[in-house]
Amino acid sequence: MASETVFILVGSNVGDRAVLLERACASVGCVCGRVVAKSPIYESEPWGFEAEQWFLNQVVEIETELPPDDLMLRLLDIERDLGRDRVTPHEGYASRTMDLDILYYGDEVVGTEHVTAPHPRLHLRRFTLLPLCDVAPDFVHPKLKKSNAELLESCEDRGIVNKL
Repeated sequence: MASETVFILVGSNVGDRAVLLERACASVGCVCGRVVAKSPIYESEPWGFEAEQWFLNQVVEIETELPPDDLMLRLLDIERDLGRDRVTPHEGYASRTMDLDILYYGDEVVGTEHVTAPHPRLHLRRFTLLPLCDVAPDFVHPKLKKSNAELLESCEDRGIVNKL
């Protein structure tokens, strides 16, 4: 399989968030592919739910030879290794030690059991678009046919997102 460029959103709002982001990025580089770029870290208020601790988020660009489902399963393993519990049923969003989302899998539109790419809500979230624009402002969303910079410009989300 040819190498594919993949953008992953890394997020945490439980525990030592900065250390968890660093460990997640290192793990992604070890088991998922070669890390090409990392955005600055941003702190943002929770999106879609209330929580005491805000999130730290970062976008990581990798080159991988893994197909989408295999990549996602490795990301889920990293989440679990960093303390994420997906077993506990809950309604909607919740606080978590680690969240790894595939934003783009190259310019492919992917719909499998484990992966939907592009991420269906990336264009609605400033906390995703700001770090994504740091690493790939001109990358064009394969479904919406707009660059990440254009998506950020038209994003209606007014949540607080601060670069650290």
